[in-house]
Amino acid sequence: MLILSRKLNEKIMIGEDISVSVIEIRGDQVKLGVEAPRTVKVFRQEVFDAIKAENRAAAESVPVLPALELLKNGQKGK
Repeated sequence: MLILSRKLNEKIMIGEDISVSVIEIRGDQVKLGVEAPRTVKVFRQEVFDAIKAENRAAAESVPVLPALELLKNGQKGK
């Protein structure tokens, strides 16, 4: 992990097209601004984890296609 110190209105660059700016510092809270291309998805960690959990749950609840069910049971389709 890279650890950087930044002051108010200073930025860090990630690659050539993503920047993270320190927008506000108030007590123990820091507000960051992220500029990135629309193709780059930016999430808070807790939101990202919730999305991953929902995706896993959805994938586990997908019904098996009837033809695959037949193959799974060792039967041939007609």
